[in-house]
Order: sequence, then C-alpha cells, then structure tokens
Amino acid sequence: MLLIGLNSVGQQANLPATNPFGIASTLPYQAPPFNKIRNEDYRPAMEAGIARQLNEIAQIADNPAPPTFENTFVALEKSGQLLTRVNNVFNMVVDANNNDVLKKLKEDIAPKLAGLQDAIYLNTKLFHRVERIYNDRKKLKLAGESLRLTEYYYEEFILAGARLSETDKALLKKLNGEEAALSAKFSNQLQGAAKDAAVVISNAAELKGLSQTEINNFAENAKARGLTGKWLIPIRNTTQQPPLQSMDDRNARQKLFMASWTRAERNDSNDTRMVITRIANIRAQKAKLVGFPNYATWKLKDQMAKDPATVDQFFAKLAPAVAAKAKLEAADIQAMINARKSDFKLMPWDWDHYAEFVRKAKYDLDESEVKPYFELNRVLEKGVFYAASQLYGLSFKERKDIPVYHQDIRVFEVFDANGKAIGLFYGDYFKRDNKSGGAWMSNAVGQSYLMGTKPVIYNVCNFTKPAPGEPALISFDDVTTMFHEFGHALHGFFASQRYPLLSGTNVARDFVEFPSQFNEHWALDPKVLNNYAVHYKTGEVISQTLINKIKKAGSFNRGYALTEAVAAALLDMQWHKLSPSGAAAIKDVDVFEKQSLQAVGLDITEVPPRYRSSYFLHIWSNGYAAGYYAYQWTKMLEEDAYSWFKEHGGLTRVNGQRFRDMILSRGNTIDYNTMFKDFRGHAPDIKALQEDQGLPASK
Repeated sequence: MLLIGLNSVGQQANLPATNPFGIASTLPYQAPPFNKIRNEDYRPAMEAGIARQLNEIAQIADNPAPPTFENTFVALEKSGQLLTRVNNVFNMVVDANNNDVLKKLKEDIAPKLAGLQDAIYLNTKLFHRVERIYNDRKKLKLAGESLRLTEYYYEEFILAGARLSETDKALLKKLNGEEAALSAKFSNQLQGAAKDAAVVISNAAELKGLSQTEINNFAENAKARGLTGKWLIPIRNTTQQPPLQSMDDRNARQKLFMASWTRAERNDSNDTRMVITRIANIRAQKAKLVGFPNYATWKLKDQMAKDPATVDQFFAKLAPAVAAKAKLEAADIQAMINARKSDFKLMPWDWDHYAEFVRKAKYDLDESEVKPYFELNRVLEKGVFYAASQLYGLSFKERKDIPVYHQDIRVFEVFDANGKAIGLFYGDYFKRDNKSGGAWMSNAVGQSYLMGTKPVIYNVCNFTKPAPGEPALISFDDVTTMFHEFGHALHGFFASQRYPLLSGTNVARDFVEFPSQFNEHWALDPKVLNNYAVHYKTGEVISQTLINKIKKAGSFNRGYALTEAVAAALLDMQWHKLSPSGAAAIKDVDVFEKQSLQAVGLDITEVPPRYRSSYFLHIWSNGYAAGYYAYQWTKMLEEDAYSWFKEHGGLTRVNGQRFRDMILSRGNTIDYNTMFKDFRGHAPDIKALQEDQGLPASK
C-alpha cells in the first residue's frame, strides 16, 4: 500500500506505507516513534508532506463555493498534517542530535519549506477568500477564537506580501528561498564551528583551578575524539565560557576565550560572515519590497512592541544605566587584579575569573560550595516539577516505555490537578558535539481541540555531563535555565485553544519569553528551594546562610550580564534597521559590529556582547531577527507580573491558577497588551525591572 502525496497539482510523490510518518503515531499522545524512525525516513516524508499541503491549499483556493470560515480558515488549519508531523520531529532531532544526513536535509529542505509558505501567503485566489471573510467578519458575527483567527490570518497575509504584484511576488519568493537556505547553512556552519573550536589542552598545568569533575569530563571529551591523554573543552554558544571562571592560567583563559570569539571567523568552510551579510541584505530587500523602510519595522508590526521606535525608547531607559553599572564593576575587578599583585589590564577573558574573587570577597560565596546542593535530577523533580505542583497542581510520572532519540533523555507524563493527563515532557539536558548550543523548548505535538491533540513538549539544555559514576552537579545559573525552559513548557501544556495557529507558545517573540522568565523566580522561593537544594552526599538541606549568600551574590555582576545582553539586542536591531543600500555597503562584519556598538555606547572592551554577529544563532537561524530585544522586554513584563504575586501572597495555588487562566492558557487569542493589562491592572511598567536590577529609575 502507498500513501500518495503531490509534488504540485497533478504530480504524485509516493510515500511507502512503511514510513513511520505516514500516519499519526499510535504511541500515547502521538509521541514520536523513535524506535522506528531512521535518518532516511525524513526526506521522503517531508517532500510528500510539502506536496500534500500544496494540493490541500490549491483545493481551498480553487473551491468554487463562496468563501466561508469553515471552508477557508478551518480548512487552512487542517491542512499540512503530514508535514507538521514530520517537521516537528525533524526539528526536535536536527538541533539536539544532528548528523551529516540531517544537516544535508536541513539545507536542502529549507528553501522548499519557504516555498510552501509563499504558496500559501502569496496565493492570490486564496487571499481573496481570506480578505472577503475578513471584510464580512462583523456581518458573519465571528467572535472569540474565530474572530481572532480571521484577523490574524488576514494580517499575516498582508505582511507576507499578499497585495504585491505578480512580478514582485516572484522576486519575494526567490529571496525567501535563498534566505531559508542560507539560514539553514548558517546553523550547520555554527555547529561545525563550535565543534572545531573546542580547545585541546595538552599540559595539565593549564587546567589548574578547575574541579576534578570538570577535568575528568574534559578528559572524556578528548578520549571520545581519539585524543587520549589530553583534555578537550567544548565551546558553548555564548561568548563567555563557563571554565573561564575557575581557570587560573591566564594564557589558557585567553586561548579559550579567543577560540569562542573567533569560532566562526577562521576563513574556513564554517566561517559565517559571508552568509550573514547576505542574509542581512536579503532581509532589507524583502522589507522594501513589501513597503517597509527596513526589516525591523516590517517584523515588529505583529509584535507587542509594534515598532522599532518603541524598542529604541525602551533601551534608551536601560543602556546608559547598564553600561555605567558595568564600568563600576570593571573598576572593582581591576582593583582585585591589582590587589592580587597581577600587573595587567582587565580583559574579557579575565572578567569571570576575577569577578569570582570579588564575589567571594564581597559575599563570601564560592561556586564550588554551592554546586553540591544542585544535583540535576533532584532539581528537576523536587524543584522544577515541585514548583509547578504548588502553583498549578501538576504531578508527573516518569515513562520508560516511550522511545527517545538519545539515551540521556527522560520522559514524564504530566497530570493536571484533577488527575487528568495533559501531555508528555521530554528533558534532554547534557551537552553533545552534535547538539546546537544554548537551551530551548518546543513541541513535538501541539495542542489543538480541532485536531484532538495534546501537547508533547521537550526542553533541551547544554549542561556538562558528568564522568561515569559521578553526579550531575550544576551551577545555580543552570538551575535557573531549567526553571526558565520549563516556564515555556508550562505555556505549552496549559494551551487551551481550538486552532493550532493560536495555540500555546504560538505568540509574538516579545511575549513568548514572558512565561519562561517569570518561572525563574520560583528557583529561589524558600518553599521550593528548601525542597530541592539538598547536598548530594550528606542529604543536608541548604542552609539559610548559603541561601542568603546566593541571593546577595545574585545582585553581583548584573551590570556585566545586562550589558552583554543589551549589547546583543541592540546589535540585532542595528543589523535589521539597515536599508537595502546600507546592507549592501557592509564589507566587513567586524567593523560594522564595532561601529554599531559604538553608536549605542556599548563598545566596551571588557564587556563583549553575549553573542557576536558571526555566531548569533538567535537572529540568523532561530527566528529572533529584530527580536532579540524580547528577552529584556519580557523581563519588564515578568518583573511587573511578579510584583503582583508579591503583593498578593506569593507562591499559592490561587495565584498560580489566576496566572494560568489569564496568561498561560490564552495563547494568541487576544491582544498581548490587553492580556497583560487584564492580569496586572495596568500597562507594562519598567520600574519593577529597574528596581530588580539595581538601576536608577528612568525619568
């Protein structure tokens, strides 16, 4: 038996019945059958999925019946089920457990997926149906999700270029395809660049200051690459690297930092600079084509902030204060360097190392003193899950019968307060060479009442895997990351929408980080912290003295952390506020980067941006183009929302239920500003953010 797909109308592409993506998975929640999926299954399933959806779109557009909400919008929502099924799983694996076959497919399929989007949003006949229903929405008495879906589709069609001439549509399609291919290439290059930039240490003296656990782990890394008797330090996605905090050898620190800083600028096959300049050029051209002065203006139209001017005003209240704070911290660190009889000027590879001395001097906090209380599995079950139970009534049961794509992954079934199962959660926490850097959440299966599906959600991180037989001890920053990513998961699990397009985390970039950053607060809540922060050897609960140190130390180095993040956000905006001529004029990525940071007063040698242009995965491949500001914007939202919790008794089931009902379960069903104001009682206010970060209030 064959399942039939279509390459284009009238052309068939056959998908063998043995392909595991041909029908919905029979596993609980339609979880991916990783025990049956092979590398070679993805390509035919994706190609058949694209073909099938092209046919479905053609049937909607060519329908001789007058357009109705059901035969147009509901039909659109039901289209593409095969492609959604395979693409969700492919995205899950290609970023977390990549290989050469998947890398090649990612680059090959990206322009085809972009072409499919064009076939939908640039389809003139389809747009006429969408527009007619939109214009008649009051007469049709559309309300609730139906009205929102109608208005949202119409806006997305307009922004995608539905009103362009056929000539301009053809050009836009060409640019979309090229950008998609380049973004996929960038992602693959960056994985390769990080792998190749890993620092090989031959002299044990260069490892002085690192814990024995870290040294053992780096030895295992080297052994895996056939470098027995050496140590290999992997490169994380950010500019600064975790071992820099402990490494005593300054030359070794500089070597590690520079490996990170230049990872994608080595004039080799993984050098990304030509790719990103072309992507920036394409985006500027596309924006002009659809009637906008630059890409940022175009892309912010459907965001909470609405326009670049609002973002600029927001950062105008932050940038000068965070830069000043970072410079004060730099002076403290330089004084520490001098006090330790070291005759050199503070450089970025020195910051974390000597900041740790300042932290110890000011707050008497040693990171090695803290880590034994944060064993990964206990943090997950007794911390992250426990907070969710206290706020929302959730419970979790591990499932060992669900197949996974890597042995490190744990799977849990999630139950609501009434005992009803609501979905599956996958946790993939350890760094691998074939895993993209950073941390993220996404859905393998999305929630939709229309489709009858419940969420299957995964969190992926890049924590250091312990050597065999040793516990997975993590830093408090890593703890915070776990709470953060599970905040995204909660947003997905509490989705309660009929239509897939509006469900769960399918919200604006400058809103989607709000629930995740909000969830970070519970990591230090006394009730939660005392439940998970237990010494892995002694069983001793973390002392109040150490808790106080962690809290006090949390205010330390905030100038640096904010400055590197704000610098990255403003760098993103500078790239995406370029006109076509401005983008075409860029000949040197590094010069543009330096000039951009100088323009906003954040070209501070000691404090490099969190991501350099050449390895800024968020903006060149992960959908955050002109949107990295969202992390600070949503920081404003979550601090303001957390202020409401503090005013109303903190961590309680009543408060959690209110947040769930008014924020986490709403998806993209109402205007974001309205949603926030309904919960908080007023429009977003930056004061809580400034207070939390120790910044002076803006005037």
